[in-house]
Amino acid sequence: MSNELIDELFKDGEDRMNGAIHALEGDLASYRTGRANPKILNRLVIEQYGVELSINQVAVVSVPEPQQLAIRPYDVNQISAIERAILKSDLGLTPNNDGKLIRLNMPRLTEERRQNLTRQVGRRVEDAKVAVRNVRRDVLNDLRDLKDDVAEDEFHRLTDELQKLTDRFTDKIDEIGKEKENEIMEV
Repeated sequence: MSNELIDELFKDGEDRMNGAIHALEGDLASYRTGRANPKILNRLVIEQYGVELSINQVAVVSVPEPQQLAIRPYDVNQISAIERAILKSDLGLTPNNDGKLIRLNMPRLTEERRQNLTRQVGRRVEDAKVAVRNVRRDVLNDLRDLKDDVAEDEFHRLTDELQKLTDRFTDKIDEIGKEKENEIMEV
């Protein structure tokens, strides 16, 4: 059996585990923490001339104050479409429109809302860990298929290496989750 095949299995597994981390980071970036963060608008879809576009394709989003986002559309005629998209979204924010600029004030989070968000982060972190463990399972099954072609001690070394890779990614997921929980609980 060639080492290239084993290297390819591990590379594919690592790429898929990285995908789980990137998905987690993308999901957690959209959680509102009480501080103004333009990333919470990433999932916002604005309809412009019959085409659905993301917020950064139709406007510049800035943070003029720690508790406020400012949205300046490239085309002032689209300000009402942006406003409608914000109101339809699940952000729970009320846009303030002055005709040229939309301001979004970030309300302080209540203790109950902070705890609820922390639980959501915990669930999302667990989902990411499950995804990483599923990748480990798939790679391990592929290694078992090759077991007849590999010496027993080499097979054990490979499974240990796979477990270390899995542990590294689950530790990274825990770290990302803990950072987000701290950010949410920060008053």
